[in-house]
Amino acid sequence: MSQQLQPLQDKVALVTGAAKRIGADIARTLHAEGAIVVIHYSQSAEAAGELLSELNGIRANSCLSYSASLGDINALSEMIKQITALTGRLDVLVNNASSFYPTSMGEISESDWDNLFDSNLKGPLFLSQAAAPYLRESHGCIVNMVDIHAQRPLAKHPVYCSAKAGLVMLTKSLAIELGPDVRVNGVAPGIIIWPEGDQDATLQEDMLSRTALKRKGSVKDITDTVLFLVRDAAYITGQIIAVDGGRTVNQ
Repeated sequence: MSQQLQPLQDKVALVTGAAKRIGADIARTLHAEGAIVVIHYSQSAEAAGELLSELNGIRANSCLSYSASLGDINALSEMIKQITALTGRLDVLVNNASSFYPTSMGEISESDWDNLFDSNLKGPLFLSQAAAPYLRESHGCIVNMVDIHAQRPLAKHPVYCSAKAGLVMLTKSLAIELGPDVRVNGVAPGIIIWPEGDQDATLQEDMLSRTALKRKGSVKDITDTVLFLVRDAAYITGQIIAVDGGRTVNQ
């Protein structure tokens, strides 16, 4: 595809938690469609720098990086100010960054609550609020990365699931608050990448057996859905698309 025909050419997309894993692939996907991509990261400076070099190597001056804590409202507002000062606009916000770890009842701390809610709900809210004037001007969109466990509780993860459930309602509420100028949707991944750490093969097979398609999805399944919502879904807002192989329709 020639650069002149790229659908997102010269549009600016901010992706949080974009240094690694699914976030990095979302950044690559939007960049491949012509977008100027801003890689947000918190602690993954080395990975963010590598992705920055990769994307700018493909197309010069097409990628920026920015570090900010999702729990720091002032830092998020400043990030939007600096991005728009440099680029002149903002068209897409993908709230992808997410903390994920178990919090068993009887062992939950206030810091667990703060950490999980900062990345999964507080950050997306206040970043969306700071970005809203620029997204209204560009008739842009927000895509929130939710989770099927916002609907189906995951054992030993009550704080994480509660935060993601809040993000579902935030997505729907922002669709009303920011319409008609800004579309707001969510993507709810199922089994795409196994969590880092302790899941064994037996548990993984049991989880896969609960999907209608009896298999794990791919990162491309997620990035294609994000791209659809950004590029093609002009009359879709306030919706959560489950990319879960049919897990949420199974008992």
